[in-house]
Amino acid sequence: MSTFDLSRYGPAFAELLQCDRLRSLDEGTPDDGCREQLDSLTVQAAFAHVQVLDEEMARCCISGVWLLHDFLSTSHTISQGITTPSGSYWHGIMHRREGDFSNAKYWFHKVGDHPIFEQLTEAVEPLGGEPLLGAGGWNPFAFIDACQAAVSTADADADICRSLQQREWELLFDYCYVAAIAVL
Repeated sequence: MSTFDLSRYGPAFAELLQCDRLRSLDEGTPDDGCREQLDSLTVQAAFAHVQVLDEEMARCCISGVWLLHDFLSTSHTISQGITTPSGSYWHGIMHRREGDFSNAKYWFHKVGDHPIFEQLTEAVEPLGGEPLLGAGGWNPFAFIDACQAAVSTADADADICRSLQQREWELLFDYCYVAAIAVL
């Protein structure tokens, strides 16, 4: 797994990203210790150090941070209002984590072939997660199925799913952050 450089996301995000990003496959337990910081996390506050060029991608980052800290309902409210493939991606992850696997698949159908899939394909191979790959690489539907199967277990497959979920979150957050501030 590659490193995730917190310093590249500015002070508001860096502070909220200093947590353990290896999250539970289920809904987890909201981190009330950071609730006040999250409540004040607006696009303007989170991106105060840079110019935002894509407001929806910036909102994707906000949704992702709420999800990271296990506030699935707030993440859902934000991602539900973002009608882009990346917004649908955050929405799909949220439903996967809450255990609504068929709804997660619905949202991943809306995602289509996301740009981070290539990097997820590369992340699978060293972990031995080849069943998560289809003919074209990363298969988000196979990953949903694997997470569903692993939710109630503590075996190696659950560890692989958690590691891939962390990498997926980091890649998607980074993709959205860069798209929010860059002209693509």
